[in-house]
Amino acid sequence: MSYDFRIEAADKPTLYRDLSSALQGLVAGESDGIANMANAAALLWETLPDINWVGFYRNVEGGLVVGPFQGRPACIRIAFGDGVCGTAAATREIQLVEDVHAFPGHIACDSASNSEIVVPIIRDGELLGVLDIDSPTLARFDEDDRAGCLRIAEIMAGAI
Repeated sequence: MSYDFRIEAADKPTLYRDLSSALQGLVAGESDGIANMANAAALLWETLPDINWVGFYRNVEGGLVVGPFQGRPACIRIAFGDGVCGTAAATREIQLVEDVHAFPGHIACDSASNSEIVVPIIRDGELLGVLDIDSPTLARFDEDDRAGCLRIAEIMAGAI
């Protein structure tokens, strides 16, 4: 089976609508969560402009462990409460950070990253992990990204 997604849109809401639709099709019928995270990371990497890392951290025994991703090698383990990812996991709230260097306790896995969005992935009250997207551009992420990434996380909550 071949997948060829070319998602381009004039505005972010349309981009995320089309991206969500493609993601739903990509994970439909597949029960392997790691495979679904891998394909989701690849789809996001190919679709979202101006990013330098995208992937998942999984909740493993009360901490975050890196899962499938696209980009430079990443931090392997992050404790709940540490950095942007750990804060999202601990609070179960989306972290939209305009300047990661100003974020208390930021963990610099890639020094090229300047802004970040991290979205908790929750199913039936259980934190499964987080979706993490970094950009080399300050203030890259906005409320449209928050809404779009929340939808991506909702889809992934049913796919991992």
